[in-house]
Amino acid sequence: MKHRTYAVLRRRAINISPMTSHLIFLTGGSRGMGLAMAQQLLHPDNELICLSRKRNEALAEAAAAIGAPLQQWSVDLSAPAEAAAQLGDWLRQQPSGRYAQATLINNAGAMPAIAPLSSLSSEELSPALRVGFEAPMLLTAAFLGATEHWPAERKVLNISSGLGRRPMASQAAYCAAKAGMDHFTRCVALEESLKPRGARLCSLAPGVIDTDMQIQLRNADPAAFPDLQRFADLKRQDQLASPEEAAAQVLAWLKRVDFGDEAVADVRAR
Repeated sequence: MKHRTYAVLRRRAINISPMTSHLIFLTGGSRGMGLAMAQQLLHPDNELICLSRKRNEALAEAAAAIGAPLQQWSVDLSAPAEAAAQLGDWLRQQPSGRYAQATLINNAGAMPAIAPLSSLSSEELSPALRVGFEAPMLLTAAFLGATEHWPAERKVLNISSGLGRRPMASQAAYCAAKAGMDHFTRCVALEESLKPRGARLCSLAPGVIDTDMQIQLRNADPAAFPDLQRFADLKRQDQLASPEEAAAQVLAWLKRVDFGDEAVADVRAR
C-alpha cells in the first residue's frame, strides 16, 4: 500500500510544472533587436511570451532545445485593444504567487513612409501611432492592472529612441510616438511610486542599431528626408550596433539594481 501511495504521489509530482522565476512579455520579438532579446531571454527559469504578428520557428526550436518555456502569440498590435485584453485575461488566470518577477518589454515599433506629414494619409499614419504609442500604453495598463496585487517584483521596459527626444523632418509620427512613450512612462512611474509594491518603469533609448529601419532611412528620398546623409554616414563609419549587441545592453539595463530610478534613460549614458 505504501509503495502504491508513493507511486501515485510521484506521478502527480511529475505532472506538476516547475515554477518559473520570471515571467516576461516581449512585443516585436520575431525580428531585429526584438528577436535578439528573445533569444537572449530564453532560459529554463524564464517564461517568455512573445507578441508579434508572425511566429518565429527558429526561436521555437531554440527554446525547445534548452527546455525554455516559450509562447508566441500571433497578435496585430495595430489593433492594440484586442492584444491588451488577451494579455490581461491571461494574467488574471495565473495564481498570484506563481512568479518571483514579472516584466513587460514594449519593443515593437512601426515607421510610416519617410515623408513630410502633409503628404501622408491617415491610413499610413494610424498604424504607426497605434503600434508605437497606443499599444505600449494599453499593454502597460493591462499588465499593471492584472498584476496589481501580485507579490512579484514587476517591471515595465519601454524601448524608446533618441528620436523621441529630438525632432526630425519626415519622421513626425515615429518621433511623436516615442516622445509620447517617454512621457507616459514618466507619469506611470510617478503613479507606481506611490504604491507600497509599485512597479518600476523605464523608457530606454537603445542607441543606433543596424536594423531594417536603418535601411529604410538610408534608402529614403533625399528630397523628402534632409537627414539622409547622417544615417548613411553612421553606416559608412561603422557606428551602428548589431541587434545582438544592442539587445545585450538593453537587457543588462533591465537587470540593474537602479532600474527605474530614471523613468527616461539612454544606454549610451552610463
